[in-house]
Amino acid sequence: MARSHTRFYCKNCGHEELRWAGQCPGCREWNTFAEVKVADTKGKKGAQGFSSKQGSVGFGLPGPGAGAPAGLAAAVGPDGRFQPTPLREISSADTRRLPVEPAEIARVLGGGLVEGSVVLLGGEPGVGKSTLLTGLALWWMRQGTRVIYVAGEESPSQIRMRAERLGFDPHSEPGFDILPEVHLESLVDALDRAIAEDDGPVVLIADSVQTLHSEQVDSYPGSPTQIRYCGGVLADFARRSGCPVFLVGHVTKSGDLAGPKLLEHMVDTVLYFEGSGGEAIRMVRAVKNRFGTTGELAVLEMRADGLFPVDQAGVLFLSGRRGAEPGSAVCAVKNGSRTFLVEVQALVSVSRYGTPQRVVQGVDAKRVALLAAILEKRANLDMGGCDLFVKVAGGGRIDDPGADLAIMTALASSLRERPVPIETLVLGEVGLTGEVRQVADLEARLREAARHGFSRAVLAAGAARSKHKGMKMIPVTRVEEAVTRALEPVAHRAREEA
Repeated sequence: MARSHTRFYCKNCGHEELRWAGQCPGCREWNTFAEVKVADTKGKKGAQGFSSKQGSVGFGLPGPGAGAPAGLAAAVGPDGRFQPTPLREISSADTRRLPVEPAEIARVLGGGLVEGSVVLLGGEPGVGKSTLLTGLALWWMRQGTRVIYVAGEESPSQIRMRAERLGFDPHSEPGFDILPEVHLESLVDALDRAIAEDDGPVVLIADSVQTLHSEQVDSYPGSPTQIRYCGGVLADFARRSGCPVFLVGHVTKSGDLAGPKLLEHMVDTVLYFEGSGGEAIRMVRAVKNRFGTTGELAVLEMRADGLFPVDQAGVLFLSGRRGAEPGSAVCAVKNGSRTFLVEVQALVSVSRYGTPQRVVQGVDAKRVALLAAILEKRANLDMGGCDLFVKVAGGGRIDDPGADLAIMTALASSLRERPVPIETLVLGEVGLTGEVRQVADLEARLREAARHGFSRAVLAAGAARSKHKGMKMIPVTRVEEAVTRALEPVAHRAREEA
C-alpha cells in the first residue's frame, strides 16, 4: 500500500507548503490553503496505457511503434533503445501547421496550429471560451479535420445546442465528436483508439482541464496536483501523437490562470481571453508562444452566431470620441505586430478629503503615480492635493512605455483645462529626469495615425526626422516642453509658422 503524506496548497495560485499558513507567500491572499493528502507513488506501477514501453502516454519519449510524429521515430534504434538524432534529420514543425480561421486567431497562434502543440486558453466565466473553441471546431470539421471535444463542464446536448447556434448542420459530414469523459486514464485510452482509427489530422479540445482527474493522484479534481498531472499527461500525449491539444483553464479572482504556474511552463502557447467593459468586444492575447510572437492581440466581436473579427480594429478604442476635450490625449501603442490608436483620459480635481485618491483603469497604478511625480517635479504642475482619475477609453489596457507622454499630457490637460487638438498624436517614453525618449517601431505607429486623419505628432527630437505625408512633426526633448507644445492650439501654431 502506498504511503501518503500531507501537503497544503493555495486554492488561489497553487503554491505548496508543508504546513498550513494564514497568508499565502505566493499570491498574498488570506485563508486560501487547503489540506491535501498526496500518495507516494515511488515504485508504484503506472496505470494501464501509461507505460512508455507500450508506446502509450507517459512522462517521457514515446516507445517503439508508438506512432510518434515525424522527427521522433528516428530516435529509436534497431535494438529498441533510444539514441540521439542529428538535427538535420528532423523535419521542421513549421511546415505542418494546421490552418485556423478566423485569421485573427491564426495570427495570434503564429500563423496556424503547429502539430503536437498544446494551447492553454484562460478567461473569465462567460467571456466566450467555449464559443470560440466550438466555432473553431466547426470550421475544422468543414475542412476535413476531425475534432474531439472533451465535455467536462457541459453535457453533450448543451454543446450540440451551442453548435447549432453557430451554424452546425446535423446533415453535414462527421468530424465533430463529443467525449463526455473526465477520468484521465479512460480518456487517454479512448483518444489512443480514436487516433489509431483516423489517418487524417485530429484536434483535441479539453473543456476544461480543471474537471479532469486521475487515479494516480490522491486529490480532488481541480486541485493543483491534479491539474499539474493531467496537464502533463495531455501535453505528453500531444507530442507523442502529433495531435494539437487545446486546454481550457479557469482564472482566479485576480485574473491569473488557476492551478500551478508549472502548467503554463508545460504548454507551448498561453492565451488570455478578455472582455471589454461589458461590451460585445472580445480580445485574445498571447502571453506565451513558442511558435509565434508574444503579445499578439486578436480583436473579435461577440454576436448571436459566434465571434467575428472587428473591422478597423486599429481605431476601435477611439469609437465614441467626441472631439477636443480637456483631459484627453491619443497615442499609438503596439501589441505584437498590431498598432492601435488609444485614447487616454484623465480627470484632475481638488481633493475633498485628507488623502487624495488615485483611481486608475487600464494602466498600472504605480506607473501613473510615477508619471504624476515627474510632472510635479519637472513641469512644476502642483497635483499633490488633487484626486487623479486615469482610464483607457473603450476598455483597453496599456503596457507600452510609448504611452508615457500621452498619460502625462492628459493629466496636464485636465489640470489646466486646455484640450489637446483633436488631430494631435502624442508619443514618447519619459525618464525620471524628465527627458522624452524615442519609441520602438515608430514608422508603423505614425503610418497608422496618418491613415486615420492625424496630422500632428508630438514626439522625441531624435525621432522627428521621420516624414509622413500630411503629418507635422513636433520635436521635443523635455517633458515640460512636450506638454506645452501638445496643448498649443493649432491656429496659434499656424500663425507662428507663417
